[in-house]
Amino acid sequence: MPGQPCPTQVVRPLRTVLRRYRVEPGVCHDDGVARFLIVVVPLVARVWPAVAIGDELLARGHEVAFCGPEQDLRPLVGPGPTIFATGKRSYRPTTQLGTAAIRELWDEYMVPLNRFIQGPVDRAVACYQPDVVLSDQYALAGTLAAIRSGIRWATLCTGALDLTPPADDGSLRDFVGSRLDRLRDGTGVTGVDGSDLLFSPDLVIATTVRALTGPVPLPRQCVLVGAALGARRTDPGFDWNWWDAGRRHVLVTAGTLSAHWVQDFTVRVLTALEPMRATVQVVLNAATSPVPEAPPHLLVVPRLPMLEVMPRLDAVVCQAGQSTVNEALLHGVPMVVAPIRLAEPIVADQVIRAGAGVGVSVAESTPQQIAAAVTAVLDEPGYRARARAVGQEYQAAGGTRAAAARLAALAAGSGGTGGWPG
Repeated sequence: MPGQPCPTQVVRPLRTVLRRYRVEPGVCHDDGVARFLIVVVPLVARVWPAVAIGDELLARGHEVAFCGPEQDLRPLVGPGPTIFATGKRSYRPTTQLGTAAIRELWDEYMVPLNRFIQGPVDRAVACYQPDVVLSDQYALAGTLAAIRSGIRWATLCTGALDLTPPADDGSLRDFVGSRLDRLRDGTGVTGVDGSDLLFSPDLVIATTVRALTGPVPLPRQCVLVGAALGARRTDPGFDWNWWDAGRRHVLVTAGTLSAHWVQDFTVRVLTALEPMRATVQVVLNAATSPVPEAPPHLLVVPRLPMLEVMPRLDAVVCQAGQSTVNEALLHGVPMVVAPIRLAEPIVADQVIRAGAGVGVSVAESTPQQIAAAVTAVLDEPGYRARARAVGQEYQAAGGTRAAAARLAALAAGSGGTGGWPG
């Protein structure tokens, strides 16, 4: 809100203030404690990695505040951390496919969102005076506020759309550039330094691994940390009494933003899996059941404790959202991927190339084709073996620990990638 005062949690005892006194912003202090402001986009799949990294920084003794809609963030971060509230502009699911969906995303959500939150983010940076601003790749208000204040900033890239973009004749790249220019021009930050607002020149933390991205060129300052996972404070319980340890288990999920596209596909998936009911139980993660009464082998849940359930699964059927793919591969679970729009086709292709899953068409696949795909990832050992091999790369990437270490190095002035393997 205009004129919003600094949260009371930021006020510290005089001794702490004196110890942390700085001549210029962006300088880590003699006690080794750095201050981080994390600016988020209020989409749950993008917020969880930011929260997990914030938790790890707090566990290492650093100071962390978040910037975003408080009603969304507070349950996720818990009662302790400071939140600089931005208010909320809700996301409306895309109605387009292909590159039209990307253009719609920018025009209908990303540009309006960042204009809406720019003022609150500017005030948060001025009030909190962080050593480093960690901005979601699409929380460009945080990036612009950091540049204008002369504060180091890092990019948190939780998706593949701009890290490993689709093949393009240049028109889509020009379109995105024009939208970035609109946001930049609105804040008085010029582009003469050549900076790309989507990629910090000092540190880009990407939640993926090379087994997925392949050999495509990445920014020099990009660090692949695998899956950035942490405590899920809002996770519900799960009906483990339903779970039959003697059967195999398949999770079917449409993710958080695709449910309006996949109702018919979900019915085809359930039809495909029904003949397997004697040996396979199905968990359907959906707000409502597509069948009037769920049969005994099917459990329909609007939410589930994903990190508790995932290690026990034998396969996942999903739209290839980066979050679900990361969670599945970290635990060596093969997938049937049915991408719809935005980054999903990119990530689905990566999963298929890595040998960790099978692709089907969300619009055209028949129950017989879906059944064949699920049978393949369940019965052919190569898919699980490749998923486990990719999972080992996720484990080695370091996750939140690696991300926090790079951020601490950036705050200390050594650069987020200096002295670390690429």
